[in-house]
Amino acid sequence: MKNNRPILLVEDDKIDAMTVKRAIKDLKISNELTHVCNGLEALEHLKNTSNENPCIILLDLNMPKMNGIELLKILKADGSLKKIPVVVLTTSNAEKDKTESFNLSVAGYMLKPVDYKQFVEVIKDINLYWSLSEIPD
Repeated sequence: MKNNRPILLVEDDKIDAMTVKRAIKDLKISNELTHVCNGLEALEHLKNTSNENPCIILLDLNMPKMNGIELLKILKADGSLKKIPVVVLTTSNAEKDKTESFNLSVAGYMLKPVDYKQFVEVIKDINLYWSLSEIPD
């Protein structure tokens, strides 16, 4: 199923955000990518009725102002936002973060690779799993 709704990237690290953007472009995923830097910005974006809800949220956990777990708790308590699939992309391998994320119904939990080629594979896996729209050849 093709889906042209945007992807929301919630990531405070500029290098990681650029890497995700590049991987999405290289994989010819045509969904618009909206990038915000923390949970508060994500919540503002999602609550703004002029913005279309994303088809998926790629979420970092360790961010200033409002971290990923705090955002997840709010999203999953909101009837209009709780069904948006969330994939955690984080450097945290802490069992507590994994458990809490899955208890909050994330669709996936992936450790951020340090290597670009591995990052492309992670985005490719998300793309295949969620059948995001691709630019036709």
